Amino acid sequence: MHNVDSISYYKNILIFLRMLECSVNIKNMKTAKQLERYFKGSANHRRIEILLLVNGSEGVSLDWISKKLGCNFKTISQHTRRLVQAGLLNKKYKGREVIHTLSPYGKRFISFIKTF
Repeated sequence: MHNVDSISYYKNILIFLRMLECSVNIKNMKTAKQLERYFKGSANHRRIEILLLVNGSEGVSLDWISKKLGCNFKTISQHTRRLVQAGLLNKKYKGREVIHTLSPYGKRFISFIKTF
């Protein structure tokens, strides 16, 4: 039996999928497997915090993110790696630093998060 939180979670996913369906041509619609990648990539409170932090900036380093969140550098590095793999963050190298920005899908995901 599902608890209230998981039912609410699935309802919100359905709302998000309907929003995507309305805003994107059906033939350009992502498959369920592709959408799963985005949801799994963000399925952690730290990753959501990282997305929200990056959203408010032009591009941020791992060091900056770890200081802002008060977390270990290696932990933040792993979370951002998963967000990049999920297609929600972009990264580029600037000297010895790695700068992160939101991808187009990351921006759409932030819009979705703000509907809650």
